[in-house]
Amino acid sequence: MAVRLIAFEWIWGTPMMNLRHIEVFHAVYQTGSVSGAARALHVSQPSVSKVLRNAESRIGFPLFKIVKGRLVPTDEAHVLFHEARELYARVESLKETTKNMRRGGEGHLRLAVLPSLGLDIAPAAVADFRRRHPDVSFDIKTLHNEDMLRSLYERNSDLALCYDASHHPRLADIWLGAGELVVLFRKEDLPDAPARVTLDMFIGRNVIKLTGTGAVGALFTSAFQHSEPGAATISVQTYYVAAGLVRRGAGIAIVDEFTARASLGPDIDFRPLSDAPSFDIYCVHLEDRPPSRIGLEFVTAVQNAIAASRR
Repeated sequence: MAVRLIAFEWIWGTPMMNLRHIEVFHAVYQTGSVSGAARALHVSQPSVSKVLRNAESRIGFPLFKIVKGRLVPTDEAHVLFHEARELYARVESLKETTKNMRRGGEGHLRLAVLPSLGLDIAPAAVADFRRRHPDVSFDIKTLHNEDMLRSLYERNSDLALCYDASHHPRLADIWLGAGELVVLFRKEDLPDAPARVTLDMFIGRNVIKLTGTGAVGALFTSAFQHSEPGAATISVQTYYVAAGLVRRGAGIAIVDEFTARASLGPDIDFRPLSDAPSFDIYCVHLEDRPPSRIGLEFVTAVQNAIAASRR
């Protein structure tokens, strides 16, 4: 962050935008008006206009123009906003952390969570943890596998809840529990389903398949590459999308059990697959940044949530 901030303030000895400029520029860009930015920043409109003019003067080109009475970003503003947005988010995170420390809170946890674990497991763990530690704040992002590990590398997250163990020397992991693949279906499509179902029950049916490089997607590919259970007309990477397709009658889906449990309803049910391979769930973190005391307590809360869900 420090390097990027310097890049914003000085390029080849030329003064550039400072943090106040970026804050105002971000607000005007997001709200689309000076008045909207003033309300968002809790300052006066003349103050916003003055800072914006000063920013444009320092960088040497306009950031906005008036088109048919409306404030419209220039092409240069669109380019700058991509960089400013990331920097602004980090500044806001710094403010939140400082606020937590000032009020004497016990801490702050930044989580990266797979969408399937974000449906019920992570919320259950956070709710249980917060009942015992109300002063601990959370920042929760739902990310796919490849984005999740990048979030750890770039230190945007403290802990990642995922289905893949770490295979990188910079990463370490804690085992949280296990799960298995199940079949999610509308009750009218699979009446009188047995306790466990076999692949031959899906012959002639539309099957919604998992894709992607994650552990669950790889399990699906490995388990069913020699046995096509039906006509796979739809492939998805996000498991709750598969659940939505099932609900709409697009077919039956083979998903992780946690997505299935969170998707149950009067007309929706699931069954485990016979001889289906199981998968493990991990909390991954940077090896040089092991979980803090509150982090380890939260890990226990996730383990309890997984165990309770499976019961």
